Amino acid sequence: MDEYPLKALQRSMSPDPDDTRRRLLSDNEDVNRRYSGEDAELDGEDIDDLIAAHDTLPPSAKHARTRLFVAFLIFGLLNNVLYVIILSAALDLVPASTPKGVVAFFNILPALLTKVAWPLISNGQIQYGRRVGFCTCCSWSGIIIIALSSGLWPRLFGISLASLSSGLGELTFLQLTTTLPTRTSSKTALGAWSSGTGFAGIAGAGLWWLLRGLGVKRGLGISSLLPLFFPLTYLVLLPPVAHLKDPSTTTYAPLPNSIIPESITPTSIVISLPGSEAGHRDSKRVEVRLTTSEKIELLKPLVVRYMVPLCAVYVEEYVINSGVAPTLVFPLPTSGIWSTLFKSPRDYYPFWSLTYQTFVFLSRSSLSLGLPAIPLGLLPIPTIVQFIILTLLSLQASNFIFSSTSYTPPSDPPFAGVDRSITIVFLLMCLEGLCGGSSYVNTFYHVGREGEESDQEGLKQKMEKEFRIGAVGAADSCGILFASLISMPVEVALCNAQVNRGRSTCREL
Repeated sequence: MDEYPLKALQRSMSPDPDDTRRRLLSDNEDVNRRYSGEDAELDGEDIDDLIAAHDTLPPSAKHARTRLFVAFLIFGLLNNVLYVIILSAALDLVPASTPKGVVAFFNILPALLTKVAWPLISNGQIQYGRRVGFCTCCSWSGIIIIALSSGLWPRLFGISLASLSSGLGELTFLQLTTTLPTRTSSKTALGAWSSGTGFAGIAGAGLWWLLRGLGVKRGLGISSLLPLFFPLTYLVLLPPVAHLKDPSTTTYAPLPNSIIPESITPTSIVISLPGSEAGHRDSKRVEVRLTTSEKIELLKPLVVRYMVPLCAVYVEEYVINSGVAPTLVFPLPTSGIWSTLFKSPRDYYPFWSLTYQTFVFLSRSSLSLGLPAIPLGLLPIPTIVQFIILTLLSLQASNFIFSSTSYTPPSDPPFAGVDRSITIVFLLMCLEGLCGGSSYVNTFYHVGREGEESDQEGLKQKMEKEFRIGAVGAADSCGILFASLISMPVEVALCNAQVNRGRSTCREL
């Protein structure tokens, strides 16, 4: 009796993971009815593990999956790297008298408006090729306008174009992950996209560090070549959908005669395969759309479940990065590893940013590294942890809660030694990056699985999945925009608190 479930599952294995999983779940219900007990119970995660253990994809399918991973890694990197370059170049793009927050505002608002409005107003099937071409044109035009113009307003217009491209690009490629033929391929694409967007923070800052010496015109002129890799990757590297399936899945397996009703004859069964000419003609005759009321009904359950926690995480981490981190400055260490990294008080903020970006990249790559996704019920955990980090770092900036007595104002710091709070702040920054990245990748992983248990199949279900993941994509941009408004008074208040306690380093940077 103990061996029956495993043997039944192994006999029902199919090269198509999604088809296998559906049949395994059905078989599992029958098994659990016949065999009670803890050993006989199998849940969805057990079945996913069994599918992975018996993955028998041929070399061609594995090669296609590798191409899929690399393509979405490049998509994520290209989509976000110009955003990071523009932020990194903010000091060089606007006059000294102009607040640098203006660059951040114009770099995020068009992307937010695009993510909010586009899923609601767009109808019909998504033309992904056209979207990629439009994003390429907007991104390239925006960066060229910034590079060739010298006035403030033309540069802000160019920044807005690049931001529109970034917002629409994220919307497009996240939606594209939901259209892939199997859950495994969708998970591969989402993991690769998240890794690419995470690495963009490191790559963008590093690239501008190398190009900055060439000046805005030449440095951004070279950066304008990057968007041209969008269509190249889409047309050349991204594998066709058919290559992501094992060809053996199309083989015919006769059904037992006992389960075919007598009223159905072989000649009365018509099968329409996705991508077939018959299906293509039918899609032209019957236009499928999501109405506004249907979109609102789809959106309602997503708000509390996904959008609020994701937005809150982004508010918290960008308040940390833009409002709290600039005030996390300490007396320069004279010994240990920190003394080799911090030679000036101005070195602290770039290091906190690099630490954060590195751990965002690692956590966004969790699916690509084969780590399990956070269970749906635990998605609010990163939000809660991030709030604790924000609170602790704010208290450190204002009240020096982690500093030893000798390093706490108004006492003069010793001539030799290291403030222990540097290490504590470093660890909190690492945890901040892990929370932000894990919230992003796990939120979109679960959104992509919404509606899988629905009995509805076909084009309508595909459009619903595209809408869900596109609508949730606006949450992170909302959080960044809110944080940009909050972080400015937060930075001023924390710096004033330090000055009032006798340390004015934050005003001398």
